[in-house]
Amino acid sequence: MPTALARLVRLLAVEELEVDLYRGANTDAGWIRVYGGQVVAQALAAAQKTVDPGRHVHSLHSYFIRPGDPKAPILYRVERVRDGSSFTTRRVAAIQHGVPIFLADASFQLPEEGLSHQLPMPHAPAPARLPSEAELHERAKHRIPEPFRTLWSSRDRPFEFRPVAPGNPFRPEPRRAHAQTWFRADDRALPAPLAAGPALSAALLAYASDMTLLDTCILPHGVSWTDPKLQAASLDHNLWFHQPYDPLAWHLYEQTSPVSSGGRGLNIGHVFREDGLLVASVVQEGLIRYRG
Repeated sequence: MPTALARLVRLLAVEELEVDLYRGANTDAGWIRVYGGQVVAQALAAAQKTVDPGRHVHSLHSYFIRPGDPKAPILYRVERVRDGSSFTTRRVAAIQHGVPIFLADASFQLPEEGLSHQLPMPHAPAPARLPSEAELHERAKHRIPEPFRTLWSSRDRPFEFRPVAPGNPFRPEPRRAHAQTWFRADDRALPAPLAAGPALSAALLAYASDMTLLDTCILPHGVSWTDPKLQAASLDHNLWFHQPYDPLAWHLYEQTSPVSSGGRGLNIGHVFREDGLLVASVVQEGLIRYRG
């Protein structure tokens, strides 16, 4: 049976139906809506198919319009906004059942040298010193209520995550709006080494960047994601690619939330390579409507 990473790579190989029109397969894993990172990654994969491979994505700005139906494929319509001497711009609409569920603008650039600086990487324990999420769940399985115990023990994820300071997701205590987690593509069960060029690597990073980020703005409020009074969803997703990304290497996802108001929470993420290089930055606003 194919691994989660192999299934994800297949999902990102969107099918060309007509010029600038692509179809993304879906995976019905029992969710009531499509995972947002999948739509972001497939939209980027579709846009990349219309761009010279020598130009690499440097930014993506997107809005989630409607929940995606996990039982239906998604159509991606690409608009060729501009092909300049250095930059290329694409606009993508993700469509299901005749209506848009997601809109994105992506910009691509020919590689060039320039002025360079970055934020220093924050301190964090090395990933080798931390247990994985799967190990944390196994240790705490006697305290995990159903149906989450069965769901978490049986699911196969394309990325391995190692949180630096994990909390109790079912009985959270209010804490600072800051989180750190290491992540890498889980290729341990692949039948052959993962061959990820710049386009696939960028799409994989887009997929992973939506994981755990929205959690950050909930931390100060001590609210569990399983609380039926909480309605949470991503509203937008914005991603800047600063350096090439290697999906098989460990990266630290540094996440903060400067503010929540009006039923929305703002989340900011920075992705650092293990040697300290800042690879990408992410900003996302999410709905965190609480019916107390």
